[in-house]
Amino acid sequence: MILARVVGNVVATRKDPRLEGFKLLLVRPVSPEGRDEGNYLIAVDTVSAGHREQVIVVSGSSARMAPWGQTSRQQ
Repeated sequence: MILARVVGNVVATRKDPRLEGFKLLLVRPVSPEGRDEGNYLIAVDTVSAGHREQVIVVSGSSARMAPWGQTSRQQ
């Protein structure tokens, strides 16, 4: 898991059909104190995060267990 801050949105002209209906976010890892760390990442937004909000980014098996059902897409 990575603690990160949302810094923008990403626009894709084409993306995997499984990602249709989800926003793509540009996030930057931060320290627990809120200082910027590391490089920028692109994350799939499953929780309707907003600009400058802190989020937890997961990858691997944790990301595969994210709520990809219809209820997430309707938000």
